[in-house]
Amino acid sequence: MSNHAYFITLLTIELLIPHAQSLKDKRREVRGLKDRIRNKFNASVAEVGYQNKWQRAALAIGLVGSDKRQLEADTSKIQTLCQEATNIVIAEINQEWM
Repeated sequence: MSNHAYFITLLTIELLIPHAQSLKDKRREVRGLKDRIRNKFNASVAEVGYQNKWQRAALAIGLVGSDKRQLEADTSKIQTLCQEATNIVIAEINQEWM
């Protein structure tokens, strides 16, 4: 492989789903958000925490690209998308570059 630069970023987002009354309610909300992120940003998304808690979730979102500015713009848009989601409250967002 030649020496091409690429960047990897990982967003971790902790979510509160205050209206969820069951794991089924929570999973419906989380699945919808995950699908929107995957489809719009071609990102890898996984639920990585609180799987058995019906009002909490933690998502890990991975993006890889050769343009760091584009990745920064995409992560900002992902954060906005999460903040605009109805029935979901953002508890915490962290970003790491690798």
